Amino acid sequence: MTVKQFVITKKIAKHGSQAIIVVPRILEKHLKPKTVVKLTIDILEVPNEC
Repeated sequence: MTVKQFVITKKIAKHGSQAIIVVPRILEKHLKPKTVVKLTIDILEVPNEC
C-alpha cells in the first residue's frame, strides 16, 4: 500500500450553522467512499469578530 499525502490550505466555509471544509474536486479520485484518511487541522489565522 502506498501512502499519498496532500497538503491544502483552506478557509473554513459555513453551511447553515455548521463550519465545513470543502475538499477540492481534484482530490475526488483519491477520496472515494469508504477511504480512510488522517485529517490534521492546524489553525493558521483566526478572523477578527465584528
